[in-house]
Amino acid sequence: MANDNVAKLYKILDVLEKAGKDKDEIDEIKKLIDYGKLEEALNRIRKLNSQNKENKQDNKEETSKAKKSDDGETKKRGRKKKNKEEQEEKIESEENFEEDLPEENNYIKNDSDEEIEENFEEQEEEEADTITTESDETNNYDDDEADKVVYKEEVKKHESIYPVKLRNEDLEKTYIGLLLNNPKLIAKYYMINEECYFDDPNLLNIYKSILFTEGGKFTPEIAKKGFNFSVDNNETYMLKQKLKSEISEKNTNSEKIYTELRKLCILRKNYLEEPREDIQEQIINIIDYELYDKMSPDEIKAAIVQVSVTQKFKQAVLSEDLTEFLEKGENNLTNGLELPFNILTSVFKGIRKGETMAFAMPSNSGKSRFTINLSAYTAFVHKKKVLVISNEMSEDKMKLCLITTVLNNPEIQKLHGQKISKTEGELLEFKFRPSKDAKVNVDEDGFILQEPNETRREFVERLKKVSDEFNKTIAVTDWVNSQINNSIYFINITDHTNDELQKVIMNYYYKEKIEYVFYDTLKTDTANIGNGEEIKRTATILSNLAQNFNMFICSTLQLAESTTLPINLTVNDLAVSRTVKEVLDTLCLIKQIARDDLDKYEYSLEEVDTKFFELEKFKDPDVRYYACVVDKNRAGAKPKVLFRLNLAYNIWNELGYLKLKVGE
Repeated sequence: MANDNVAKLYKILDVLEKAGKDKDEIDEIKKLIDYGKLEEALNRIRKLNSQNKENKQDNKEETSKAKKSDDGETKKRGRKKKNKEEQEEKIESEENFEEDLPEENNYIKNDSDEEIEENFEEQEEEEADTITTESDETNNYDDDEADKVVYKEEVKKHESIYPVKLRNEDLEKTYIGLLLNNPKLIAKYYMINEECYFDDPNLLNIYKSILFTEGGKFTPEIAKKGFNFSVDNNETYMLKQKLKSEISEKNTNSEKIYTELRKLCILRKNYLEEPREDIQEQIINIIDYELYDKMSPDEIKAAIVQVSVTQKFKQAVLSEDLTEFLEKGENNLTNGLELPFNILTSVFKGIRKGETMAFAMPSNSGKSRFTINLSAYTAFVHKKKVLVISNEMSEDKMKLCLITTVLNNPEIQKLHGQKISKTEGELLEFKFRPSKDAKVNVDEDGFILQEPNETRREFVERLKKVSDEFNKTIAVTDWVNSQINNSIYFINITDHTNDELQKVIMNYYYKEKIEYVFYDTLKTDTANIGNGEEIKRTATILSNLAQNFNMFICSTLQLAESTTLPINLTVNDLAVSRTVKEVLDTLCLIKQIARDDLDKYEYSLEEVDTKFFELEKFKDPDVRYYACVVDKNRAGAKPKVLFRLNLAYNIWNELGYLKLKVGE
């Protein structure tokens, strides 16, 4: 019956608190009850009631006066109002409140408390109306009381904010029950505020009570930091007693319970703090790890970090779906985009997302023009968005080179429909030939002359009337402008860091979904100029981006000026550290064959062939022959290929397989 007596005292304290009695004093009395000092608690309850008797009498008189002028009607908010006579009886009941308190001897010494039960039943019947002693506060009280009822109902209907796997009510109750039965355990098995994530707010409230009350003298200061005091009432007391009774009957390992709950709280904390759903899912799944039961809280924290890091990268089970993989044949190993060169397309299996490719050439050999040639082919023939990053050529130079390429490339001509041939120099100097029957002044090379007093705008308008070549050129540039779905984006970066380079690429990837990137020229970042070894770091960043985001990234590299024959080039001829080769998927070394050495070479259409062709000599100095040595190829073969090009038109033709003549 002792527990029932304590419960009744708690209910009386609840009534006093609602009546507006000294809350601090009530809290102190509750602590005395929790510590088992029932006699002292009972005396302080009597004293508290006695101190407020005079105020009650005043309230009675004011209430009687107010009720005389009342129209007798009251609003119904959650319950029926008592009539005037009932309210007066209620005040009289409160006036005689002290008489309802149990005698000290009966309460402390006797096992039977029939007198307390009888008196308290009367008090409980009047409890709902005890605090309505002032008529002008009646409605306000009803609103507040209704809110409290709603709040309690919400607590009862508490819905967890955690997914099913992160809920464990029994574990929380067991932990709290252990602490209530043995408060000394809090000295060792406490949870700091930053990691305290109870699912049930009622259990969290009791945990706070243990920190400051039941286990207050055993609790380390670090355990109390950040927590406020608990809210104690009869419901809290009854839940405490229930947990103590239930858990005391169990044979429980305190350390294991504490460890498991702390691990669960760590998972809950990180689940709530992680905004990305895919990472949240991985955090939840940690609880299903094969070795979860053996993991410590610190290992759980490490696992969460591992999840965040690992999730950035592609993951798969290689042994799954092998049959489908083989039968469909739709994979990055076979589906690369064609290059504008048949042999290199065959050798590299095309340009494939997820890989990095590099072409190394000496200075002033056409690296930027080669970059534009590849990017234009990718954009307009394959209809892909492309990003060109340059730290050498400006936007204007790149635009001029692009117009030259689009005008003269045979494959792109099929798309825009204009059969035309214009050099980059002619475009730069704005030189166009007249139509067949046009009567205009021309220079010695047959290009229309701009009149001395003619503005550029006037000259353009006249060209539209007298030059088919000009109109075809404008038709091509207008066509390029219309290719908004396969645009070539450009950014010029000079002084930059590796971090900035990475951010530029990622910005265009997210903003425009660009998956084909051309970088001219791959160099060390600003902070490491002159340190050739650092270029490997830059290449590694590009390789990681390509793999992690399924991009194709093609770069140009600087080839050293050396006496090495073009056909004998090796990675040692790079102007930068040769270790860069380690992180690239493909690497080609390209160098011009000297005009005087053309007779020493021949080429064939097949790598193994009996028919060979001479390298034809041209009077045009812009026509050149380049040897392309495939130095690295993860896809297989590493042939030596011959290019004939004309930089004036930015036309690159792949002729065949290059070799030195026998005896040379």
